[in-house]
Amino acid sequence: MADIDLALQHYGGDAAKAIADELIDTYAEIYNVPPYADDPFFSVASYADRLHAAFTMTGFETVTARLNGQLIGYVHGVTLPADKPWWTSLGDARPADAQAAAKAEEIFWLRELMVRPAHTNHGVGRRLHDAVIAGRRDQPWTALTCIIDNEPAHGAYLRWGYQIMGRIKHAPESPVYDAMLLRPA
Repeated sequence: MADIDLALQHYGGDAAKAIADELIDTYAEIYNVPPYADDPFFSVASYADRLHAAFTMTGFETVTARLNGQLIGYVHGVTLPADKPWWTSLGDARPADAQAAAKAEEIFWLRELMVRPAHTNHGVGRRLHDAVIAGRRDQPWTALTCIIDNEPAHGAYLRWGYQIMGRIKHAPESPVYDAMLLRPA
C-alpha cells in the first residue's frame, strides 16, 4: 500500500468522541464473524460502552488510518493504571522494571488495534501500532492483551518484539488472553 495513499491521524479523547460512530462501525465489521458474532462479551453495545469509557481515561489516544477518506483501521490506548486488575493478576510474572514503570505511569496500554478485513496483510496494522507508540515518549513501554488464538494478530505482536508475561481473563465471561509486554527500544 503506497504511503501517500494512507493518511494517519492522532486524536485525543475529546476529538475521538466526534468520530466514535466510525470507530464503532469499524469494530462491528471486524467482530461480526465467528467466534465473536454471537458472544455478548464482543457485542457492539459492549464495545461502545468500553470505548466511550476509554475517552476519559488518562492518556487516551487513538490513531486512525484512512484510505481515500475512508476509515480502514485504528488503534487506541491509555496510560496503564498500575492497579489494573489484569495487570496485577500477573503478579511476579511481570518483570520488576515493568512494575516500576507502571507505578511511574510509563506504560502505554494498547487496548485495541483493528484493520478492516479488506485491508489486512498490507502493513496497515503495523503502521498504526508504530505511529501510536512513537508518540508516547513519556511511556516507552507498551502492554497489551491478545486473545490466545487470535491469529494473525498474536503472531504479529510476537514478531514485533512483544514478550508474553502470562495468561489472563478480563472478565469471567471473556476468552483467555496472553498479556504481552514490549520493552523500550
